[in-house]
Amino acid sequence: MIDRADKKSITAASFLFLLFTLSLMIASCSLKKSMVPVSGTEILKKEKISPLGYTIQAGAFANAENAEKMTAKLTAYGLEAYFFVYKSGLYKVRFGDFASRNDAISKARQLQDEGIIEEYYIVRPDEMSYSRKDSLGETYIRSRIVKTAKSFLGISYKWGGTSGNEGFDCSGLAMSVYRLNGFNLPRTSRLQYEAGEIVESKRVAEGDLVFFDTKGKGGISHVGIYTGDGSFIHAPGTGKKVRTDSLLKGYFKKCYAGARSYL
Repeated sequence: MIDRADKKSITAASFLFLLFTLSLMIASCSLKKSMVPVSGTEILKKEKISPLGYTIQAGAFANAENAEKMTAKLTAYGLEAYFFVYKSGLYKVRFGDFASRNDAISKARQLQDEGIIEEYYIVRPDEMSYSRKDSLGETYIRSRIVKTAKSFLGISYKWGGTSGNEGFDCSGLAMSVYRLNGFNLPRTSRLQYEAGEIVESKRVAEGDLVFFDTKGKGGISHVGIYTGDGSFIHAPGTGKKVRTDSLLKGYFKKCYAGARSYL
């Protein structure tokens, strides 16, 4: 027989055990919340991607195909190159991320000696939009990112001259747009997805990147640049023209996987 004192002791012990168990559950839940998104909101903040350093700019081509060839040549050499439409209407190529102007010049001269490039220009970090982020504000930077993305509309090309990697073109476009604005955005869509801060669907803003699971396997296989009003600019695939599509209906609404911000 258990007397009344023993019963009180057992009851107290049970209560303490229950309290201890609950505290572990709460701690575990809190830890999980700090590591994963809840309702599309990131609890644990990530470091912003770094600004791009000095960059080498080369070439001046009347059509995109020739710029693409130089981009492919530099990519085969091991450099993450990308081309764009310059304000003059000519296509130019950029590559590199150098800590100093001298480092960039040294690399450019080496490439000249090897016959890979001819004339070149060193782009300073303060010539890019990133450097004006604090003085002109986030809205300015976002508008510059969108403007850059729109400059690629109608262009048909494959980044780096390869079609071997799925998602290469779309992530190449995102990388080009961001690096032209001074953001050292990673090369692949998966790394881009991991580098940014999660944005709730209702709070996606101009210049954010939007990601898709086009394979239906729970991964990231496509990316575009959000331009506002439910639309985004992307490279649909190798050889296809860069275009605008909607997030609000159709195919891309069904495979939408989330948005990321880098500002």
